[in-house]
Amino acid sequence: MYESGAYVAAALEAAGAELDGDQRQPNGVDLTVDSMFEPIEPGRIGRDGKRVGERRELSPSGPPNTNASDGADRTAGVYRLDPGAYVVRYGEPVRIPEGHVGFVYPRSTLLRNAAMLNTAVWDAGYEGVGEGLLRVGHEIEIEPGARIAQLVLARADHDGTYDGSYQAENL
Repeated sequence: MYESGAYVAAALEAAGAELDGDQRQPNGVDLTVDSMFEPIEPGRIGRDGKRVGERRELSPSGPPNTNASDGADRTAGVYRLDPGAYVVRYGEPVRIPEGHVGFVYPRSTLLRNAAMLNTAVWDAGYEGVGEGLLRVGHEIEIEPGARIAQLVLARADHDGTYDGSYQAENL
């Protein structure tokens, strides 16, 4: 059974996330874009270990959006992404409570703009600022701080909690 958005919000706030009202959804919490990366060398996944390939952090470009539809004055440009694969780092720290598993799904606006977000399961006990794979099928502009994903928590039986190499990542 999935938890309510209020429950997910409380879990993120306990991990140090500062959420605004628009991020709280009935069944989860929207995650925002903190930074964007482009892979520049191969990684490796073997039977005896793994290595994440080097990547280049992208910078938002273009003039700030001072006429945002929500009335906000944006001081940063946008990520202008060509078709391809990118790694997005979310803006919120996450702590998956014991007795739960976390799933991150793309917001539908990404899909409607020919982009897809792929993520992995977040096990009970995982704590960090996670990342996802953003696949862009057609040119798109994404503003830093934009809501692109939704985290939901489901109740789950488990043996132990996460204690892997990505524990406390990006904190």
